Parts: sequence; structure tokens; C-alpha cells
Amino acid sequence: MPGAPNRPPEPAAPSAPPPTDPLERRVLRRLAPGRVALRLDIWKGAPSRELVDPLAKAEELYRSGDARGADSALDQLAVRLAEPRWPTIPLPFRHLRVAIPAPQPPHYDPEHAIPPAEREARRVRREAETQLALAKASVDWAAGHSVEAADLRTGVGSAETALGPSGVSEAFWKEIDGVWERIRERVPMPTAPGRPSPAPPPAEANEAAGAT
Repeated sequence: MPGAPNRPPEPAAPSAPPPTDPLERRVLRRLAPGRVALRLDIWKGAPSRELVDPLAKAEELYRSGDARGADSALDQLAVRLAEPRWPTIPLPFRHLRVAIPAPQPPHYDPEHAIPPAEREARRVRREAETQLALAKASVDWAAGHSVEAADLRTGVGSAETALGPSGVSEAFWKEIDGVWERIRERVPMPTAPGRPSPAPPPAEANEAAGAT
């Protein structure tokens, strides 16, 4: 209508809700920081295909609903990242590598005599603290690489507040998983050197042919 005010911009599409399946949640907590880990400056913008391919496969499988296959692909990436031929990944991203503990008898383990329930609680707490450290480092990286990070910092702050001394609550995991979902949406997948650009969809290809 003539003289009508300009139409306001469409609101941004809401982020995907965090997954509820336990395996999908564990995969998300490896997949999202993996994107950032392979875009760190140590790779000079070109991480090896031996690292990118397992992450790309995990992302494809995760999108298709195959969380188990994605988890297996991330295990392959974790093994690759532990190889000594790559640049040393800074903490906390080093936690994405496969753990190779030194062999030792059970009685050398300081938690060996702790009741199973308490031992499991300590394990979950360490996992939560690692996730919080990964989220903080990923948000710091995003803020320094032209990725919108204001709401990510808010989510990390809420997660840190939820991680109280009494234990790891579902509120903590919900906040962390929300941060990881937004990072997956905003941080592009890393690309390996020499990888050809993906072919355009058929519709775009037909339009380009018609234009010529």
C-alpha cells in the first residue's frame, strides 16, 4: 500500500532445541567443539583431510539421525588427534583426543577404594567441568572470528551458575547443549586443502545453464 511504513525484518529463526536422547547429547558435546578445534589458528586454515573427513562423516551421520555412527566417526577423529605428527592442540580442546592412560595396577588409582556411586559422581563432575571449559574456549574463539557470540556467553554464564557445588543438574546440561547447538549453526565446518567445492543443487545448476 502506498505510504505504508516499511515492513519490519523477519525475526531470526529460533535455534534447534537441544537433543533429549542421551547418545545424541553426548555426540553433540563432541561434534560442536570439534568444529572449533579444527578451525583453530594452529592449522593455518587448512587442517588435514585425515582430520576433517571423520568430523564431516560424523556431522552427516548425526544429521541423518544415526547418532551411533556419528559417535564411531568421532572416535576415529579422537584417535587421529592423539597422533604426535599433528600440531599440539591447546587445552581444553586436547580433551577431544582419545585418552591413553599409562598402565598401572588398580591400587595406584586414588579413587579405587571410593564407593561406585561417589566415583561415578566425580566422573560426571569432571565431564561437566570439561564441557564448561570447552564451551568457554569455543565462545572466545567465536568472538574473535566474526561469529555472533553475545548470547553464547550468556548461555555459558548460565551453565556456570547451574554447576553448583551440590552436583551436576539437568539445568547445566540444557544450557551447555543449547550453546553447542548454536555453535553448530554458526561455525562453518572446517575444510581440508585441495577439497573441491560441493556441486550446486540441481535447480541452481539448471538456472546457471539457462543464464548462459
